[in-house]
Amino acid sequence: MSKKTELKESRNEQKASGNLKSHSMKKSIIILALLLSGFAFQTATAQINVNLRANIGSQPVWGPVGYDHVEYYYMPDIDVFYYVPKHQYYYQQRGRWIYSSTLPARFHNYNVNNGYKVVVNDPYPYRHADTYRTKYAEYKGHHDQEIIRNSHDSRYYEIKDHPEHNKWKREHDQNHHQQHGEHRPM
Repeated sequence: MSKKTELKESRNEQKASGNLKSHSMKKSIIILALLLSGFAFQTATAQINVNLRANIGSQPVWGPVGYDHVEYYYMPDIDVFYYVPKHQYYYQQRGRWIYSSTLPARFHNYNVNNGYKVVVNDPYPYRHADTYRTKYAEYKGHHDQEIIRNSHDSRYYEIKDHPEHNKWKREHDQNHHQQHGEHRPM
């Protein structure tokens, strides 16, 4: 074999080896990028889950038990939505959706404590009110739902209007002070 041929073969081997290393490096970078993006997605999902669970204390005591997160209640008896984060009722008036912190006078006989409430965690459900009217029509007149005010589940005690709230708050404050080494005067 001539020196020219040996030199060409040596260059071809180096080139092949370099391509292999380059290909291997690209694979490693892609795998690392996928792992990092998966981690970022899990972190974002975890933050969303934490935020979704953060509104037990915002729910009204007349809301149904069993829900860590509620955006809206739909009340089929009166065709009204209640937006939990802002404590607002959404109802129709002259064909338009209106919101208010209180129910209008025409619902003065409606009792939010014993009327059935459906939890709806969709954004702007009143925009699809026909769907909810149809889907939950069978719950009109039902009065067998346990409400937060009557619950003995301690996770609801943080709600200001719950009958056990004051007791919960005293214990919560006392535990907080003990954890931080603070002593309260007697």
